[in-house]
Amino acid sequence: MLALLLEDEVSLAQLVVEYLQDESIECDHATNGRQALQLIKDQDFDVLILDINMPGLNGLQVCEQVRQRGINTPIIMLTARSDLQDKLKGFDLGADDYLVKPFAMEELVARIQVLAQRRQRSQIISISDLSLNLDEKIVRRNQLNVHLSPDEWRLILMLARNSPAVVNRVALEDEIWPEGAPSKEALKMLVYRLRKALDIDGLPPLLQTVRGVGLALRES
Repeated sequence: MLALLLEDEVSLAQLVVEYLQDESIECDHATNGRQALQLIKDQDFDVLILDINMPGLNGLQVCEQVRQRGINTPIIMLTARSDLQDKLKGFDLGADDYLVKPFAMEELVARIQVLAQRRQRSQIISISDLSLNLDEKIVRRNQLNVHLSPDEWRLILMLARNSPAVVNRVALEDEIWPEGAPSKEALKMLVYRLRKALDIDGLPPLLQTVRGVGLALRES
């Protein structure tokens, strides 16, 4: 199991990392939000542990950007706050769990294990008659296989993980082409090919364009 800890208090971070490793949970550590986002882009973590009270890009903002990128890794928010509104804001941005400092290490480990197991059981995303098998990278619509290119797979995966929400085009381009889109029309052509692959006679369209906002994968 691999976790990421976003925590700017170095002494606390070292304590958490060492304890998790003793519990057979490997843990990377980021001291700021930008570093955390880069690590999340480069690695597939089982759980993200994000401290809310951070200078610069804080844990809530990292959580929001992670979800906007279509990443469904479970997130535990760490904070010294216990206010209900702070908790509700975290959940609204896509957090899965909440732990208030000071906390028992045993409780953190238990919450990590529960979220990681839940994620392992949810390797198929279903939207109407569409299903994505994340392990085998198989897409089916109405039990028919849909053959996609690697870029088409990345696009549909991000949209599926955010469904039914709309994902803006900038976030899509950043996810599919981290080094920059090959052309201004690249995303437009990719969307066209994906829509063509998903459109099956007699079935309603699932790939929706929201003018001036972005794309969504959902029923009409």
